[in-house]
Amino acid sequence: MIEALINAFRAPDIRRRILFVLAMLVVYRLLAVVPVPNVNHQALDQLINNQTFLQLLDLFSGGGLRSFSIVAMGVNPYINASIIMQLMQGVVPRLQALSREGEYGRTRLNQYTRYLTVPLALLQAYGYLAILSQSQIVEPIDILDPTTLTQMITLAGGTLLAMWIGELITERGIGNGISFLIFAGIVARIPQGVAAFLQAPDIPAGILFIILALVVVAVIVYIQEGQRRIPIQYASRVRGRRMYQGGATFLPLRVNQAGVIPIIFAVSILLFPTQIASYFATPPNAEPNLVNSIADGIVGFLSPQGIPYMVFYFLLTMGFTYFYTAFTFKPDETADQLRKNGGFIPGIRPGAPTRDYLQKVVFRLSLAGAIFLALIAVSPIVLSSLFAGQGVVGGFALGGTALLIVVSVVVETMKQIEAQLMMRNYEGFIR
Repeated sequence: MIEALINAFRAPDIRRRILFVLAMLVVYRLLAVVPVPNVNHQALDQLINNQTFLQLLDLFSGGGLRSFSIVAMGVNPYINASIIMQLMQGVVPRLQALSREGEYGRTRLNQYTRYLTVPLALLQAYGYLAILSQSQIVEPIDILDPTTLTQMITLAGGTLLAMWIGELITERGIGNGISFLIFAGIVARIPQGVAAFLQAPDIPAGILFIILALVVVAVIVYIQEGQRRIPIQYASRVRGRRMYQGGATFLPLRVNQAGVIPIIFAVSILLFPTQIASYFATPPNAEPNLVNSIADGIVGFLSPQGIPYMVFYFLLTMGFTYFYTAFTFKPDETADQLRKNGGFIPGIRPGAPTRDYLQKVVFRLSLAGAIFLALIAVSPIVLSSLFAGQGVVGGFALGGTALLIVVSVVVETMKQIEAQLMMRNYEGFIR
């Protein structure tokens, strides 16, 4: 890993990409300390400390919610818009046709996702202000009040700016930009967590936390690197007056082809009903009505430390693993490309039999990957319940999800850097 980074910095084009990513992350972190006006930050900090739901939102915003900066919502509205667009591709024929039109179709779908992000960001901004207004952290909200409108536009604008930075990282840097922004926000919280632990150190709990974290990291890396290699044989073929000899290679199918995306999708889906219910929760020092009672019940039912949350988290992570794998790997297109290039799987006829075989293999691999990923996702919540009140270990419910994202992003980024280095070696060989 260290050698790959050193070699990457020696290559001018890869070094520019890495430095561009770092520069964009610095810009994003600077935006995270630009506050929205007219907010009682002391009361906000106390509210977040008392609500695990808000702590989870703060985790994915990289601490932007605690300071209520212009990027307090992070890229959550954009992620929700992406989920909605991908679900609609399965039911809307026009969107399904666009998804099959190559680069043009992807560009149009990305544009539609950006358009959908705007109303979702405004709606979520209003929801944030409604939650804070109930606790008297911001002034009573009114959609026609200039202060409320300014705060909503500021928060929505911060989300769109974060979305733009993420897309710039994807286009001009290395790795997935949206995942990188979440990664940067999580990593930025590490010094704060270490400082909090040093104020009241619990050495046995800290050692146990480190050991379990290393085990989780090892399992994640093992899953990310695991693959099934399908042998591919190419027959001899004639082009013009030349005969090309056949060869043998393999098609690598990863155990977890979806990476960290299922976790992000699952958390976003779980946060959405809780966030909506929080708008109607019982205000402080007020008698609850029927709507308030129902909202309080939903918030309590989907508490990040509760069993229902853990069960839904497990099932959604598995479901999104299958969904995203089916979205990124298409057995029919792979079988068609093999047939056109004269390739075949030994013992499997080209065409439909190859497609069915690949579909069966991917289903089995995805099952193993989905179960492992879901178990790793929910295990921190279980450990948090077992070690409740034991210092740093009590933060497992939030730290485990963060650890999954951090490790997955690092592994994916290193693989892309290695691929860039390998491509440069091939180019040098050809020259």
